[in-house]
Amino acid sequence: MNKNILTSALAIAIGTATLTGCQQAPSSNVVVEQNVVSAEQQAQQFSAQFIESLWQLSPTWALYSGYQKYADKLVVPDDFSRQQTLDFVKAQRAMLSAINTDELSPSTRIDMALVKNTLDSMEWNITTFKSWQWQPTQYNVAGGFAQIINGKYAPLDERLDSVLKRLKLVPQYYAAARANIENPTLEHTKLAIMQNKGALGIFSDDLIEKAQHSSMSNDDKSLFESRVLEARQAVMSHIDWLASLKQDLDKNGARSFRIGSDLYEQKFALDIQSDLSANELYQKALNDKQVVLSEMAKISDKLWSKYFPNTAKPSDKQAMISQMIEKLSVKHVKRENFVEEIRNQIPALEAFVIKNNLITLDKDKPLVVRETPEYMRGFAGASISAPGPYDKKANTYYNVTPLDNMNEEQAESYLREYNHWVLQVLNIHEAVPGHYTQLVYSNLSPSLVKSLFGNGAMIEGWAVYSERMMLEEGYGDFEPELWLMYYKWNLRVITNTILDYEIHNKGISKEQGLALMMDGAFQQQAEAEGKWHRATVSQVQLTSYYSGYRDIYDFRDEYKALKGKDYNVKAFHDEFLSYGSAPVKFVRELMMEK
Repeated sequence: MNKNILTSALAIAIGTATLTGCQQAPSSNVVVEQNVVSAEQQAQQFSAQFIESLWQLSPTWALYSGYQKYADKLVVPDDFSRQQTLDFVKAQRAMLSAINTDELSPSTRIDMALVKNTLDSMEWNITTFKSWQWQPTQYNVAGGFAQIINGKYAPLDERLDSVLKRLKLVPQYYAAARANIENPTLEHTKLAIMQNKGALGIFSDDLIEKAQHSSMSNDDKSLFESRVLEARQAVMSHIDWLASLKQDLDKNGARSFRIGSDLYEQKFALDIQSDLSANELYQKALNDKQVVLSEMAKISDKLWSKYFPNTAKPSDKQAMISQMIEKLSVKHVKRENFVEEIRNQIPALEAFVIKNNLITLDKDKPLVVRETPEYMRGFAGASISAPGPYDKKANTYYNVTPLDNMNEEQAESYLREYNHWVLQVLNIHEAVPGHYTQLVYSNLSPSLVKSLFGNGAMIEGWAVYSERMMLEEGYGDFEPELWLMYYKWNLRVITNTILDYEIHNKGISKEQGLALMMDGAFQQQAEAEGKWHRATVSQVQLTSYYSGYRDIYDFRDEYKALKGKDYNVKAFHDEFLSYGSAPVKFVRELMMEK
């Protein structure tokens, strides 16, 4: 077939097969009318049907992207649904292969590359990585229900109707999960128990009360209550099963959380989408670590007499830096004010960005600081939950986990890590002009593909880049204490990559990992323990911060040199962010072609 010709009937045939879960090639004896269209039109048609078909296949993913058409659907994670996904991948690849990418615009060509990577990842996760077998954390229905219950996209009664229909399959969902789980890791099992306990909060008496006060019929109200109670029992039974499984793993041993070099490189290529391999990035991180340590030593040397006027300066630079950081870290907010202090810092960051013309901010997109919901805890202390491009006006949530469950020693250690200066850097990273700002821009991208199938390294890399950029532009008035703490934070980003790589490729022990973070990167015990845990229940993700940051920062310097006196920081940022969440290498390609 000529790749420049797309039969609309063929697209409909394949798309319909995808939607019905029977992804079969159209019969060769079907006669269809052929309409000649350009490759660009062909790609746009393909993108539209790909997205719609994907949302029907993955309705919970759609909900997180702000698409609620299939909100009442809950996919049971069994062999049938996995086969549906593989059939979907096969059908979409067939359609993608019919497009002559050489004739596409640069932007659309990149869209097709992102779709291909998405399909490759879907297949790899099912057939090669098989995390559905050994990561019990994959099974938790709370997120999808929370998106519906807390959403504002439709009247409550309409959303409760979707909840009612979804609830029907919750017991079947968890039964399929237990059938899937085979030789899991102890770490993922423990986290799954904790997160599913949090999920119980979704199926609360308050949810039943909402239905009782709705316009549902009495029969539906009764059915709603019974299904909520059945869902609650299904979650509780699953927790009990996981607890029993944990006991067995404790006694008899469990699968290692380390995935090994081959799988690590494969996952890195799919997730990060960098021009570097995982090993090449690791080597780069080792070099940058020494550069940052050198800068930290210079600042500590200058500050020494201010904070240690009657104490001899250590000859060992590492010891000098460590003592300076320990001295400064005692300045922090009280534990009971931690969440509120974060909330109070956001307006100052916005004012600085506006005053210095750094980025165009959209004040109509609200940012809400909240305590991290229970079902989301146990992975990161702070995070952003942003609406998708279909629900652009919805709230963006800055999730902050309070320190309620920490004892005094743990809380003090945590607060020293997130001290007066580091807390400001954290808020730049998570909020303004970091994740919150970038994700608002991403939703405005003309390309739905670039918004929906965002690259984690670009997203995290932008947040890390924004930290340094803000300080370079004068945030904090070039206070050396702030710069020292920034470098400490940046060293943590670099160490994330080193830690993650060495855990999964070199098999370092927990003691070695903690030493790498505490002795080598001046982290507090609580932070190091938390990061070790995070590295045991994830793979590659911790490298995304450094990878994206280096790509963005290096590209910015290249672009600045190219533009010379015509370079404008706000113009650069606005254009860079306009391309959604595409990998940095693709954004660079688009901007350098202009």
